[in-house]
Amino acid sequence: MSTEAPTTMEIETVPSEPKPESNPLPPKPKFEPLKAHEMSDGRVQFRKVSVPPHRYSPLKKYWMDIYTPVYEQMKIDIRMNLKARKVELKTRQDTPDISNLQKCADFVQAFMLGFDVPDAIALLRLDELYVESFEIKDVKTLRGEHLSRAIGRLSGKGGKTKFAIENATKTRIVIADTKIHILGSFANIKIARDSLCSLILGSPAGKVYSKLRQVSARLAERF
Repeated sequence: MSTEAPTTMEIETVPSEPKPESNPLPPKPKFEPLKAHEMSDGRVQFRKVSVPPHRYSPLKKYWMDIYTPVYEQMKIDIRMNLKARKVELKTRQDTPDISNLQKCADFVQAFMLGFDVPDAIALLRLDELYVESFEIKDVKTLRGEHLSRAIGRLSGKGGKTKFAIENATKTRIVIADTKIHILGSFANIKIARDSLCSLILGSPAGKVYSKLRQVSARLAERF
């Protein structure tokens, strides 16, 4: 038996040269974001909003309050066409977003429907606001004194019922003769519309208030 220690084999590793990549991909191109006028191929876009006769005087009175946010903040041109009795809006070279034109048209339209400027201006600031309109006859066919009483139930004494629905549902309501316009988010409009429909169908105000309290408590829990 041999008493020699076992020899260990030494393995020398040679670093392998990296193989040249076949068909290397070109660097990703970096494109500047398109401007509003480039998205529409340089075409100027227009919107026209009709002015009803009863809103002509308020439009004159609050023109600067409407003009300033539309022209200076949203970068949209606005003018009043006296011959056609329409408010005309159009995009500019420096309009930051193409959707600003539609937002401004919705804002002016909301003012024409009877909403105050501070309420309507929320349409420019927030994306998830809408205006929904319906007539009393869409809910129930009423005529004469029955119709007058239904409108009275909607408003309440000194507008108390209308204000209660507005505050509970975080909406704004305009009752213009037999037409009703509601400004708010989708879920809140539905709650306000359900309350108004209950009043039109003859529910007493107290019953509508108690239902509103339950719904507004549920909304508060959700958020």
